Amino acid sequence: MAKRLSRFAFIVALVAFTSACALSLRSPSIADLKSHPGRYQDRTVSVSGVVTSSWGLPLVPFRMYKVDDGTGEVTVLSESSRMPARGERVRVKGRVGDVAVLGGRALGLHLREESLYVRR
Repeated sequence: MAKRLSRFAFIVALVAFTSACALSLRSPSIADLKSHPGRYQDRTVSVSGVVTSSWGLPLVPFRMYKVDDGTGEVTVLSESSRMPARGERVRVKGRVGDVAVLGGRALGLHLREESLYVRR
């Protein structure tokens, strides 16, 4: 009986640990970010995709680019000097934010870049 109980406790602990690891990764699709913006508001997430456009002004300290992962597109605000070019595959880690929520829909949904990895 004690052996059976210890096996059960081990399985429960393993499932809890695996679930916690999965939640800590926080790599949702862009469609999921847009569908459930409140779930990710002010949280750090990671998205991977292709840069579809990028722009910035020389005297303005931030730049913007859009990333498409096949499910949708999100704008990334960057304060770094490194700007990915159109067509590059990137992985961006950043904090989710929006300008406003109107009728349950996020307006101006964006990621504030914390780190950028360009795949070669």
